[in-house]
Amino acid sequence: MDVEQRYELITRNTLEVVDEASLKTLLSEKEHPRLYIGFEPSGLCHFGWMLVANKIRDYIDAGLEVIIFFADWHAQINGKLGGSLDNIRLCAEYMKDSFESLGVPRDKVKFVMASEILDQDYWATVIKIGSETSVARVKRAMTIMGRKAENDEIKTSMMLYPLMQPADMFKMDIDIGYGGLDQRRAHMLARDIAKKCGWKSPVAIHTPLVPGLKAMDRMNPQESKMSKSKPDSGILIHDSPESIRKKFEKAFCPMPGEYDNSVIKADKAEEGGEALTGNPVLEIARLLLFNGGSKLLIERPEKYGGSFEVSSYEELEEAYKNGLHPMDLKHAVAKGVADCLAGSRAYFEAHPDNYVAFTKAIGL
Repeated sequence: MDVEQRYELITRNTLEVVDEASLKTLLSEKEHPRLYIGFEPSGLCHFGWMLVANKIRDYIDAGLEVIIFFADWHAQINGKLGGSLDNIRLCAEYMKDSFESLGVPRDKVKFVMASEILDQDYWATVIKIGSETSVARVKRAMTIMGRKAENDEIKTSMMLYPLMQPADMFKMDIDIGYGGLDQRRAHMLARDIAKKCGWKSPVAIHTPLVPGLKAMDRMNPQESKMSKSKPDSGILIHDSPESIRKKFEKAFCPMPGEYDNSVIKADKAEEGGEALTGNPVLEIARLLLFNGGSKLLIERPEKYGGSFEVSSYEELEEAYKNGLHPMDLKHAVAKGVADCLAGSRAYFEAHPDNYVAFTKAIGL
């Protein structure tokens, strides 16, 4: 596979690459660049992870060394799972299973816990980053934690969090930082610090955020994304088909003409993008249901036009604009999502131990 082929595989279905020229140079100079994506082990895994799993498989196929980083100390600082490192680490083991259930080969990626790299050199890097970063910049970056900087209840330790994310990348000698658009500020801070300190500047790759099932706020994509903390608007990867169908039946799904399904512009991501409201049911289909020639069956009675198949997102959106009923759309997408997650359900039925241990520990 030549550089152009690898580049196309790495960048397909992404929102932005910062920057493209650096990525091409990296691929021409290094056979196996090191890429990482970081997660807080903080709860059950949702359908948005499917987008990440798809990209990780692309990265593996392109010859990248992929590190999946579990930020256990970061999660403790952020007060996740009651701040219990034991529960956070149980969650990390469950998350490893979750990736495997979504088709990520365990032997093709490297799992790293933050606590494995937190040595004296790491903390020296954190201090150096802090010496090059204003308090205002740190506060802006705290939105990656799902917290508002003006909140009086923010603990002093939380100010370390935005400094630790770039330190993670420098400590692990990362060539490429990958994440959803909500990680953009962390990646841009790492690139800025690298330039100031003369360190290697990581390429940053961002994919869209998979929305939850409630009304979408494009001014604040962080609040609109699918989340395990919002059970009614999030699809868990081991949800039953019946549960998925019921959740979609309650989903926000405006009639044609009442929504703008435009994708947030990457160059406005720092400001949060344009204030647009979209259709999450269509957006989930666009991002996740049309891969590798897959089709979506729209089932409806003959008196309403009968059943038919669509083989692309464009066909689905056109059908909706031409009168496809919202409930028919919801049922079709729910079935498509349930089919996508059949492998995960089967995996956890066969390998329940880590899931059971984690959910028992947190009282679910």
